[in-house]
Amino acid sequence: MKLVTVYLPNEFLYGLDELVRQQKYPTRSEAIRVAIRDLLKDELWVPNSSEQKVEATSY
Repeated sequence: MKLVTVYLPNEFLYGLDELVRQQKYPTRSEAIRVAIRDLLKDELWVPNSSEQKVEATSY
């Protein structure tokens, strides 16, 4: 994996910390990875789309 630095509003961090506190995700990083994966799946990895898409890979 690669390290990526991202600036986020405090509200996003509070929300991420709450998800971790509720044990929905083990870490902030995992919650962010899941969110990015879902975004890419919805926006780029759409099967049977006439638009160009990026092939999904397992991470």
